[in-house]
Amino acid sequence: MTKPLLDVRDLAVAFDTDGGAVHAVNGVSYTLREGETLGIVGESGSGKSVHVLAMLGLIPRPPGRITGGQVLFEGRDLLALKERELQKIRGGAIGFVFQDPMSSLNPGMTVAAQIVEPLRIHLGLDARGARARAKDLLDLVRIPNAAARLDQYPHEFSGGQRQRVMIAIGLSCRPKLLIADEATTALDVTVQAEIVALVQELKRELGMAIIWITHDLGVVAGISDTVQVMYAGRILERGPVDDIFADPRNAYTLGLLRSLPDLSGSRAGRRRLHQIEGAPPDMRHLPPGDPFAPRNAFATPRCRAEMPPLSQAHGAAPGHLVAAWYDLPKLLAAEAVR
Repeated sequence: MTKPLLDVRDLAVAFDTDGGAVHAVNGVSYTLREGETLGIVGESGSGKSVHVLAMLGLIPRPPGRITGGQVLFEGRDLLALKERELQKIRGGAIGFVFQDPMSSLNPGMTVAAQIVEPLRIHLGLDARGARARAKDLLDLVRIPNAAARLDQYPHEFSGGQRQRVMIAIGLSCRPKLLIADEATTALDVTVQAEIVALVQELKRELGMAIIWITHDLGVVAGISDTVQVMYAGRILERGPVDDIFADPRNAYTLGLLRSLPDLSGSRAGRRRLHQIEGAPPDMRHLPPGDPFAPRNAFATPRCRAEMPPLSQAHGAAPGHLVAAWYDLPKLLAAEAVR
């Protein structure tokens, strides 16, 4: 069996504050294969963005610090690399698309200048070659009249077009892994669908792996091979996208799925929109056991005392992992009978 492209092992990240250390990531482990798309979901503060920023050396230090773990990319531990070595990978073999293109793109630089920069740094292209490649990249992400628009500034592009420019920058050096952090959050649903379709098309053309971070389960369903559900800096469930949606095994995953509106239009399918009661825990003072237990109607005494390991879910598809001391399908079946 081939080695994974990315192997995250027991990653932990904390931020020091006046009120104590905020434990933002707490022992995250997973692998990513070449060409695989991993969707990472969870509410704000779940650690989904912080852990990828940390593994690329993008969290401010201080107050941030990595307190444990390894992140192996093609066998090299990113956390052990010097900044100069990491810079060769970041923006090269690993591309990154940030959430808000208006704040991520430099308003005082033309689009051409911002696309050309990584091409000259990572690929060593001269000015003419880099500009030609920049034009090809705008064509690739479907920016009309690309050659003429290279010398325009970010404010001259629509929101969807700015996000396409960000994707072009992320793809500029033909990365083996593209990380998209809430890349469609600020866009309306029509443009969001266009961006998702574009990324899927580019994935097929380039053969890259993708980590897609979002709070939107609808986007995850449309783009991912594998889904990873995070809460309080931990992975509570992970598995094939179809299996996670059809057979959730963690109460938090179930709550996220039940909070999706029913768009079928049928009267029979109409229901009150579900909300998960309570609030996320204080990350400075995490409760013992499962961090979701205080909000979980199915929690057992063991849930409140001991954190369950992430392991193969009984009777689920291979690779469907869950951290839970309870059997959710059995509890749901009993609930339906009542």
